[in-house]
Amino acid sequence: MLLPPPETPLYNHPLPQIEYWLREQGCERDEKQLHCWRLQQSTWQAELSLDIEQIIVRYLEAGDDGQDIQRAFKYSLSREDVERAVFSGP
Repeated sequence: MLLPPPETPLYNHPLPQIEYWLREQGCERDEKQLHCWRLQQSTWQAELSLDIEQIIVRYLEAGDDGQDIQRAFKYSLSREDVERAVFSGP
């Protein structure tokens, strides 16, 4: 699947392209909650949720005290910016 240029805001990506992009980044879709995705890296793991206006990312047990760290990224950000922010880790 061909994606728009990386500097294109996510709101200009049809949902199938966003789903394809997430798979390409190593994310796996939750079978029961189709808007939720999981990502497992060697040193961290995260859950991503495709909300109405933003992508919500929860880095599991990534805080200093073992708490989850949650961040939100608006679809108005470019795919490149979201990729750098989300997939670089907590």
